[in-house]
Amino acid sequence: MKILQTIAGFGAHSGGTSTCTYDLLSAMRVIGCDVDLMTIQSTDLMGKGEAWIKALPNDAITPYGYSRNMNRFLKQNDYDLYHTNGMWMHCNHATCVTARKKDKPYIITPHGMLYPQALARSAWKKKILLNFGGVNQDLRLADCIHCTCKEEMMHYRNLGYKNPVAVIPNPVPVPSFVNDLIHERYIKRIGFLGRLHPRKNVESLLDAWISLGIAVKDARLVIMGKGEPQYEQMLKERVRQHGLKNVEFAGFVTGREKFERLASLTALCVPSDFENFGMIVTEALSVGTPVIASLGTPWEELNTEHCGYWVKNDVPTLAGTIADVLSLSAEEIARMGENGKRLVQAKYKDTQVALMMKQLYEWMLNGREKPDFVYE
Repeated sequence: MKILQTIAGFGAHSGGTSTCTYDLLSAMRVIGCDVDLMTIQSTDLMGKGEAWIKALPNDAITPYGYSRNMNRFLKQNDYDLYHTNGMWMHCNHATCVTARKKDKPYIITPHGMLYPQALARSAWKKKILLNFGGVNQDLRLADCIHCTCKEEMMHYRNLGYKNPVAVIPNPVPVPSFVNDLIHERYIKRIGFLGRLHPRKNVESLLDAWISLGIAVKDARLVIMGKGEPQYEQMLKERVRQHGLKNVEFAGFVTGREKFERLASLTALCVPSDFENFGMIVTEALSVGTPVIASLGTPWEELNTEHCGYWVKNDVPTLAGTIADVLSLSAEEIARMGENGKRLVQAKYKDTQVALMMKQLYEWMLNGREKPDFVYE
């Protein structure tokens, strides 16, 4: 069983799509799956130079990312199954076309790019690609679509497609040093970690913080991440205008520093208007940090498993929820943190998710029993 996954960009600064793809394939290699990844070389390429990462010389042209090197690789190398990550790029379409030409099965993981809110951005370009760029055919003829949550599957079905859908969450590689992290929660901190972009709704989190006024004078808001320069500058200007001394812009964080900062938070806030899965949610839970996430994310489990809050992302609701979290005892925060750790271990650990993907591949290639997470 020789598998090729593909992705247009695989840079560390590309966001969650690159991270979860790397984490999944790393775990799949650990459990003995022969999976390669084709992508384009970049200065911030994910990984540690693993041989299975086929990073081709970057000849991509146009925003569509047309690449002769990718075309050549796909033509010259044969795999039993093709699996592309993302939408709208030449890499994705070329992978699907290659699989059909070679009469091999293929999977598409949209990574949230078919949500209504995502389709609304640059809608005219996406309509052209759907109707005239072959994307509609790629989706319709795919042997399976991989969604990371049932909400994403619902949005896909609402577009009228009938092919099988596998609901497999993103994997969480729990670092070996997690138990060594020091939870310095004597300073109460609310954090945000992610790309600074309007759809992440960071301004509502900031406005909620401002509205709390003196109630958070002894606490800190830590905003971690980089993004659109204008949006980031707008956030910083709002902090300056209000003379806030308890808001920190920490910039891009990764590796151990990321987990250390997550472990130092009283709670992480994910106020996004919509989020396909939200890797940062499981990463925070894995280090015992409760999470406040908006109803635009698929994280009702925060409420049902008592490891956080699944709430509206308007300013009053966020402010009230933050106030509630900051009023909790250290013991209660620790209890919620342990609940989050148990949830991650039971459902989202990387090797467990890798086994699900292996099971999907075996069903498609070897006629094994259909997994219960596949919906037809």
